[in-house]
Amino acid sequence: MVPYGFEGKLVEVEGDMNRGLPAFNIVGMANKTVNEAKERVRSAIVNSEFFFPDKKVTINLAPAELQKDGAYLDLPIALSVLLLSGQLVRTDVEGKVFVGELSLNGEVKPVKGIINIVETAKKAGYREIYLPMRNLAQATLVSGIIIYGVESLQSLYLALKGQLELPTGPNEGSIIKPSKNGYNGPILDHIRGQDLAKRAIEIAIAGHHNILISGPPGAGKTLLAKAAINLLPDLTSQEMVEITKLYSIAGLTSDEIVKNRPFRSPHHSASMTSLIGGATGPGEISLAHKGILFLDEIPEFPRSVLEALRQPLEDREITISRAGRKTTYPADYMLVATMNPCPCGYLGDETHECKCTESQIQNYQKKLSGPLFDRIDMCIEVQKVNNEDLRKELPKTDREHNVVKNTITEALAHQRARFGQDGVYNSSLSSFEVAQQLKLEAPAEKLLASASERLQLSARSYFKTIKVAQTIADMDHSNMIKQRHIAEALTYRRR
Repeated sequence: MVPYGFEGKLVEVEGDMNRGLPAFNIVGMANKTVNEAKERVRSAIVNSEFFFPDKKVTINLAPAELQKDGAYLDLPIALSVLLLSGQLVRTDVEGKVFVGELSLNGEVKPVKGIINIVETAKKAGYREIYLPMRNLAQATLVSGIIIYGVESLQSLYLALKGQLELPTGPNEGSIIKPSKNGYNGPILDHIRGQDLAKRAIEIAIAGHHNILISGPPGAGKTLLAKAAINLLPDLTSQEMVEITKLYSIAGLTSDEIVKNRPFRSPHHSASMTSLIGGATGPGEISLAHKGILFLDEIPEFPRSVLEALRQPLEDREITISRAGRKTTYPADYMLVATMNPCPCGYLGDETHECKCTESQIQNYQKKLSGPLFDRIDMCIEVQKVNNEDLRKELPKTDREHNVVKNTITEALAHQRARFGQDGVYNSSLSSFEVAQQLKLEAPAEKLLASASERLQLSARSYFKTIKVAQTIADMDHSNMIKQRHIAEALTYRRR
């Protein structure tokens, strides 16, 4: 088994041994990493006190047309050699799946994408899988298959011969609870002033809406974005599996389960591949799945990189095509972005003079295209907090945070009841679903029609206004969208 994008592929390791000059060959579209397995496997076998046959050994990796990458196949290749040399028999390995990288001393080392591998083995009908011990915790997130943790080639051999019992994971999957180790960064109580911006963040979190915060340097834009992560709801068990799976594919973790929602903050120099992903694994937008993608000073990102966000913002997944290979990764994230009003940052600031020319300001603001702005649900402008307020002592409680978190929790409960499942938010709805499921009172419809004509809202902006208004109604415990909900939602549209 090898990971293949967000899924996995079944690879059969076949072996043949015959007379001839001693040789060890691996065929079947194996890249350099797989070909180097010859040296790792040979050393691992000898250093584990087995013997390597002094004959011509050929290993075939089927299907031949599938490109093989990584050290996932070291362990099954070593077992094939032991079978060919008679040190194991076929009944020892029948009906079992093996995966793992081998060190020169025979230790079994962890591999990336272990959840993909276990899921693929289960779908293929296998009931047992043997994998590196350090991958065991992640692997047990998959239920319905017996999982054994292996520390060395020698211990695996003894287990297959019935002479040693290997550690095993639970057959029904692990139930993991979110981490409760305090707050991850600032909370709302740590932010002085900015009541309107805090309200906007509350609405954005409650409905999973993308938000852009604009304002001068030092206004607290980044602090507001970082406080948002502590307002997100706890991960469900299924969401933990999805996020851990992505982080394992990316090689960011092999023995830990991701228990908290991600907060990814790539630098503006990040390439398009690092942001959206590529042949080597998922990018930042997928690593932010079920969490927040924070783009600080978003106009500083290359326009081509920002335009690549348009499709995943809409579809909540990213499909990457490279040389005949198509890979799809989930990318259901909430975008929180910040920007200055101009290159120097002081346009409209009463205490600092803006030194930018009109053309500089226009070029700066045009870095975000209209179609990209259209995919941002909410835009909010913030101003600097005056120095007197900055000197005020911060409260020593988290009362404001708790009040807002409770409001968000209740709004999410309304959405769960409306849509009948977790992970579906007001922002997730298509235009058809908005028309079918969200109800506006007559005065609200009249206000929206008037504002839509006056502000020349696009169809996408029109429906996004309704979705934001529905979130405000959920926070207000209202069964219908009222005029005041539409009025507030309109204040968050880009002017």
